Amino acid sequence: PIALHLTTPALFYSEYKAAIALGCPILHRSDLLAALIQDYQSIAVAGTHGKTTTSSLIGFMLLETGLDPTIVIGGEVDAWEGNARLGNSTYLVAEADESDGSLVKLSAHIGVVTNIELDHPDHYESLDQVVETFKVFKENCQTLVGCIDCSTVKNLLQPTISYSLKSDNNADYTVDCVDYQSNVTLARVWERGQILGELQLGLLGKHNLSNALAAVAVGRLIGLEFAAIAQAIAKFEGAHRRFEHRGECNGIVFIDDYAHHPSEVSATLAAAHLRKNSQKVTTKSHISKTSLSFTKQNNSLAIQRVVAIFQPHRHSRTQAFVSEFAKSFNDADMVIVTDIYSAGESPLGKINGQQVAEAISGYHQQVYYQASLESVSKFLHEVLRPGDLAIFLSAGNLNKIIPEVMSYYQKPHYQIVSSETA
Repeated sequence: PIALHLTTPALFYSEYKAAIALGCPILHRSDLLAALIQDYQSIAVAGTHGKTTTSSLIGFMLLETGLDPTIVIGGEVDAWEGNARLGNSTYLVAEADESDGSLVKLSAHIGVVTNIELDHPDHYESLDQVVETFKVFKENCQTLVGCIDCSTVKNLLQPTISYSLKSDNNADYTVDCVDYQSNVTLARVWERGQILGELQLGLLGKHNLSNALAAVAVGRLIGLEFAAIAQAIAKFEGAHRRFEHRGECNGIVFIDDYAHHPSEVSATLAAAHLRKNSQKVTTKSHISKTSLSFTKQNNSLAIQRVVAIFQPHRHSRTQAFVSEFAKSFNDADMVIVTDIYSAGESPLGKINGQQVAEAISGYHQQVYYQASLESVSKFLHEVLRPGDLAIFLSAGNLNKIIPEVMSYYQKPHYQIVSSETA
C-alpha cells in the first residue's frame, strides 16, 4: 500500500498516522503522479491557464472513442464522477501542475503546454524561472504539443506540434470560420494546410476553443479520426467550476468559475460577454451547420448585465498582480469584491480586498467592496435583477454562497410572471 504525502496533514491526521503505523511509504503527490506517468502511455497537460479544461477534454475524448483511459486531473467532471478514473488501457491523461516546480519530475509520452505566464509568486520570483521549469518539462516529454498564440511557448519552447487560433501563424493545427454564439462555438479545423472538418464546442470563449484545438492535436497524434474527435468534443459539458452553469432563478443566471489570475478573469468575463450578447458574432465567412444540433442548455434568457463577484486568491498573488487585476474587469457591468482567500498563507499586511476594489474602480465605474461572504450575499439580494448573469470568480470558497443567493431569488415575492400566464 502507498500513502500520499499531504501538504496539510493536520486535515488528514488519522489517515497519516495509520499509514505510518502500517509502514506505508509516504510519497509527495508529484512523485506518485510521476510514477504513474512513467508506467503509462501518458499525456500530461501543463500551462499556466487551461490545464483542467484541456486535460478534461482530452480524457473525455479518449473515453468517448473507446480508449478507456486512466484520468487524473485537478477538477471534477460528471462523466467520471470526480477528478479521477481508473481505466483498463495503457493511456493516462494527467493535469501537470507547475505551481511548486514539481512539473520537472514528469516524463510524459505527450506533453501539452497551453500557455506560460508568471503565477504562483510564492514559489517563482520571475517569468524566467517559470520558463525554466517548462523547458525541463519539454525535455522530459517525447513529443510536445504547444499553443503558439503564446509568444513564450512559441519562442522559448518551440513545440514539436503547434496549434493556434490565428490562421496566419503557420501552426500545425488552426481554425477559421469561427462562430462564437451565446452558448456554442463553431469552427472549421485545419491540419497542416488541409481541412479536417467542422468542430462544435459547448464551452464559451476563445480560450476554450484553443483548449479544444489542443485536444484535436493530441487526438490526431494518437491516430484518432477527426470525425470521432469532433463527436466527442461536441458532447463535452465541461469541468466543475469552469464557467459552470449552476442554475437560473427568476431571470438571473448563476455561473461558478475558478478564475483567480488576471488573464483568467479577463478570458472568463469575455466569455460571459459572449453569453450576454443575443446576436452571434462570426469572425470569418459562413460555415455550414447542417450537421450541427447542439442543444446543451436553454438560452432563452436574455442577458442584460454581467455581474462579476470576485474573491482574490492568496495574498502573494493579489499583491503581485493587483495592477493587472485592476484592468481585468472590462467585460463586467458591475464588480463586487470581497476579502482575500488566504489558502493557508499568512497576511502580508500590504494588500486587502478593499484595496483591490479601489484599484479596479480606477478602470471601472461600478465597483463595490463587501468584506465578508455574508455581506456579499446580502448585497446580492439587493442588486441582482432579472437579466443578470452573476458570475462568481474564485479559487477559494466564494461559491458556497451561490445556493443561498439562488434560494433567496426563488422566494415567492421574487417570482416573475410572464405575460402569457398573467
